[in-house]
Amino acid sequence: MQTATSLDGGQGVRQVEIGPERDGQRVDNALMTLLKGVPRSLVYRLLRTGQVRINGKRAKPETRLALGDMLRIPPVRVAEREEGVAPSGMMKAVADAVIFEDKHFLVIDKPVGIAAHGGSGVSHGAIELLRAARPNEHLELVHRLDRDTSGVLVLARSRPGLTGLQALIRDNAVTKQYLCLMTGTPRKAKFDVNAPLLKSVLHGGERMVRVDDAGKPSLTFFQELEQYPGSRLMQATLGTGRTHQIRVHAQYIGHPLAGDPKYGDEEANKRFRAKGLKRMFLHASRMSFDLGGKNYDFSAPLPDDLKTFLDNLRG
Repeated sequence: MQTATSLDGGQGVRQVEIGPERDGQRVDNALMTLLKGVPRSLVYRLLRTGQVRINGKRAKPETRLALGDMLRIPPVRVAEREEGVAPSGMMKAVADAVIFEDKHFLVIDKPVGIAAHGGSGVSHGAIELLRAARPNEHLELVHRLDRDTSGVLVLARSRPGLTGLQALIRDNAVTKQYLCLMTGTPRKAKFDVNAPLLKSVLHGGERMVRVDDAGKPSLTFFQELEQYPGSRLMQATLGTGRTHQIRVHAQYIGHPLAGDPKYGDEEANKRFRAKGLKRMFLHASRMSFDLGGKNYDFSAPLPDDLKTFLDNLRG
């Protein structure tokens, strides 16, 4: 059962004056909050068709708002479904996954299988679930993790936290480390991959990334931690933060990640599945940075499912 509801309360076009809490925020991110319940695809369609305007001018998704701007939001009608309520089990999973919070940040050890945000067939991501669990708090995603990647995910509770950390990420001034299992045996225990990455979107909307001279500069540092039959547990430290960077760089050197359904080795993945691997072996283990005179250092241990799989490999 579904009914159509107007999110503007029947008032037509809205004009919103931008206050200090949205100064510097991207307009697409602002609309996600201002139009709660509206699919991401619809937000981008409104922007693409010129229905969203800032001071009378068409806005692009990456346009940043400034204090005092007048934001035009068109009337929006969406299908309101009963299944729109956040599942209580998933809500509890992310609420129990909180590993740190202060006035600027809320950090979770994101469980595998939960997307960072809704969209592309996903009704509720970590951000939507946490907003449902904490309805009186203002939360924004600072960065993203793939649905099949577990580990450290940082959300902002304040504007200074959001803009400050996003600026550090753009300047590559944040340490991001991952644990991953590479298939095969890399020649060195410590090496880096410096290869440009080009992102493309297939007809079905699926994102694909490949090494290409026309791509953006991309750098990953790899270091061996443990040896396993036919594989190596590696620590990957990002020098840049491109989409699917670790996965594509691992594939590029001939040692794709275990269990990777997109860039992996199909035969190797079958062997790993037989040993109990049920997902891609990639875990965001650590993120650290300095902001506002304070050092932040978040870490998340390897999840039990990946520990058990490594025990099976060793055995």
